[in-house]
Amino acid sequence: MFKISEIKELIELLDRTSVQELELEEEGARVVIRKGGRVDASVLQTPVLVQQPQAQAVPAANVPAAAVPVQASASEENLHKIVSPMVGTFYASPSPDADAYVSAGSRVNEKSVVCIIEAMKLMNELLAEVKGEIVEVLAENGQLVEYGQPLFLVRAE
Repeated sequence: MFKISEIKELIELLDRTSVQELELEEEGARVVIRKGGRVDASVLQTPVLVQQPQAQAVPAANVPAAAVPVQASASEENLHKIVSPMVGTFYASPSPDADAYVSAGSRVNEKSVVCIIEAMKLMNELLAEVKGEIVEVLAENGQLVEYGQPLFLVRAE
């Protein structure tokens, strides 16, 4: 069952992004949120409608980031984007006083943790999913990021 506070938090996150619709199901409960429409929250056969103005996307714990090829010049054909798989807050390090997971020049492999995306109070580690060198970090620590937003550029090997 979804708590009203969780639904409100989702709506606030979605309100700050360009995502138009969100649908999630958890333990028999289903919530569909559409921007400019209504939020339809139902638990099995007990529907509950909540009128809300807007909304956004939902995370899954430890979801690896997608590595998508960047349109680049011939000399940089192995350059990849690591993009956010969800809406949330970008954290470059595991805690405020710790060093960043990666920075420009860092070597990564497919299982390297590159950052954390916090969504709905869940800390989701993102994996590089590509072997190579970090060329550029595109997000700022503490920044709200959207689904599909590029976070890192990696020169793949």
